[in-house]
Amino acid sequence: MEVLQGILSESKEYYINIKDKIEEKLARLPQGSVKAREIYGRKYYYLQQRVNNKVKHQYLGKEKPEDIINQIKERKSLESELKKVNNALKILKRAEGKKHG
Repeated sequence: MEVLQGILSESKEYYINIKDKIEEKLARLPQGSVKAREIYGRKYYYLQQRVNNKVKHQYLGKEKPEDIINQIKERKSLESELKKVNNALKILKRAEGKKHG
């Protein structure tokens, strides 16, 4: 039984470490989405975000902001991975006999 507890403990530490790294990366990546608006036949790009139940638009320029688009894609991927890590942590807490909250 001690071996099993050790394995559970190591697994929990691993997932907590992964969770911390993902959250650290998420804090540095932009939230929202990039939207293009056509005004008088020209495209302008904006970062669209929800802040306090209001949609805010931040002007990005006339050129398609590929770097920000890629960062937002990375953010969505990391958010998906974070859900998997949180589910794994819930399972480990149940296996330890603790209630998950």
